[in-house]
Amino acid sequence: MTQTITGLFDHYDDARRAVQDLEAAGVAHRDISIVGHDKGEHVGKERVGDVADPAAEDAGKGAGIGATVGGVGGLLAGLGLLAIPGIGPVVAAGWLAATAAGAVGGGLIGGATGGLIGALTHAGVPENDAHVYAEGVRRGGTLVTAKVNEPLVSTARNILADDRTVNVAERRNAYETQGWSNFDEAAPAYTDSDIATERARYDRV
Repeated sequence: MTQTITGLFDHYDDARRAVQDLEAAGVAHRDISIVGHDKGEHVGKERVGDVADPAAEDAGKGAGIGATVGGVGGLLAGLGLLAIPGIGPVVAAGWLAATAAGAVGGGLIGGATGGLIGALTHAGVPENDAHVYAEGVRRGGTLVTAKVNEPLVSTARNILADDRTVNVAERRNAYETQGWSNFDEAAPAYTDSDIATERARYDRV
């Protein structure tokens, strides 16, 4: 029996290490997905913030043209760019990104209108949690999701629920005290300054 295990991280580097830990534990990269709102991270050989070719330039404008999903050499080698309404440009790879955006020729093309919530709930994530995950990405977090068979469920849960991972119930409460109720794709995307402020709010001392 396959289960979907999900973890939200405030920092991309923690999510990247979680992906590597999952792969080292035997989870195939085709069964892992990463979606992160961090324009300073590498996408293939380019940085999202650099304009080195038309695809990178378009992605920087939110067109969301990316690299092959789940490329050779592990999931992180296949990072591409995706534009999600209410979130803006994100780095993404794997089945969740493909489900949210639609895979055309093995790559990510276009925006994902409401796709992240739908992709998560379709995979079995409770809708209430899916809204927190999407909002977390909107506010600068990175989401890692893995589909794992029963023998690896415990290991995957441990990797995606360690001290680097956001406690979803606590984060929901924190958002709700700020007047938040659910993810709104029509809401304006967070600016870099907004994201820096949000991350500082939750950084561990």
